[in-house]
Amino acid sequence: MSEDNDKTGKLANDGLPPLREVIATHDLSAQKKFGQNFLFDLNLTGRIARAAAPLDDATVIEIGPGPGGLTRALLFNGAKNLTVIERDPRCQPVLEQISNHYPGALHVIDGDALEVNVTTLGPAPRK
Repeated sequence: MSEDNDKTGKLANDGLPPLREVIATHDLSAQKKFGQNFLFDLNLTGRIARAAAPLDDATVIEIGPGPGGLTRALLFNGAKNLTVIERDPRCQPVLEQISNHYPGALHVIDGDALEVNVTTLGPAPRK
């Protein structure tokens, strides 16, 4: 399956390695103890990100990004202020790579979302 396309297409070529390659490189697998389910389908993550639009002026919080499938789609589709909360230390290097690719747009919190006061991460929701 190709991971090339544009913002309006099924898949996004964001300039980062394909998600399956990232997962293999970092020897990641979904772990039951974290309740993980990795999203590999870039068609789906792209549709989710586009459905959340407009993202450019929004504060977006993603809990449990794992290797960043949805994270990448949100950033590719215009998120400029995305905070992710991830407690699995194995995913931190991957999220750091994504953060470096989208400077200033991605903020990574290493920790348990149940222990983070999300109200301090941005303004109150508009909707």
